[in-house]
Amino acid sequence: MDLSKTEMQRTETDLQIRKKARRNKLIRWLLVDLAVAAIVFALLLYRPGRYKPTGSGNYKRGEISPYLTNELSPAIYNGTQHAEPFDVIITQEGLNDIIARGNWPMESEGVLLYAPAALFVPGRLVLMGTADAKGVEFVVTIELEPKIDEEGLLNLQVAKVKVGAMNITPLAKIMAKKMYAQRIAGLEVDTKALQTKIVGSLLNDEPFEPVFSIDEKKVRIEKITIEKEKLLAHLVPAS
Repeated sequence: MDLSKTEMQRTETDLQIRKKARRNKLIRWLLVDLAVAAIVFALLLYRPGRYKPTGSGNYKRGEISPYLTNELSPAIYNGTQHAEPFDVIITQEGLNDIIARGNWPMESEGVLLYAPAALFVPGRLVLMGTADAKGVEFVVTIELEPKIDEEGLLNLQVAKVKVGAMNITPLAKIMAKKMYAQRIAGLEVDTKALQTKIVGSLLNDEPFEPVFSIDEKKVRIEKITIEKEKLLAHLVPAS
């Protein structure tokens, strides 16, 4: 009897030890999960230091930028009239002036988008903005890497998509394709339209001919060079 009682006590003690060990293990895992969740949330809420949007509130909604009407558009128009190759320079300051005067804020899938900003860094165009999802603000960053291949086709490759400091490029591409497919479902899409080709390039890495018309004269973007705070485009007449 004494041996049985001793054995039962040992068994109960072992069970208590195992229960305590499982409880401690569960607590440790919960702490790890909470720490990971806190880190992820902190990464999502991260505000990049280079994000410095122009105050959209300083302009009337939809107001046209003087940079666009007085500098950029005349430069492109005058270049096309001479039927010769010419260069166009887009400055970072000028691009931000154009963007800031857009119809902000914009809404998509219940998310408010506002405070846009653009940066030219070597080889890339960086687009940034604030997304408000039910009162929680995130800074979204999209990095585009335009490239013209040997055949003269332009591809607007989405090199990176980030929310805060978290890279979500693969997920963002899947979601963007799904949302676009839903929006055009049942609609007739002009596959030859420049807008359609741009979307195909952004979503599916499909290169297209970078040709557009100015006053019934066609020009082709032959070369794109992005440097710090400016983009240089070399255009040539296109038949």
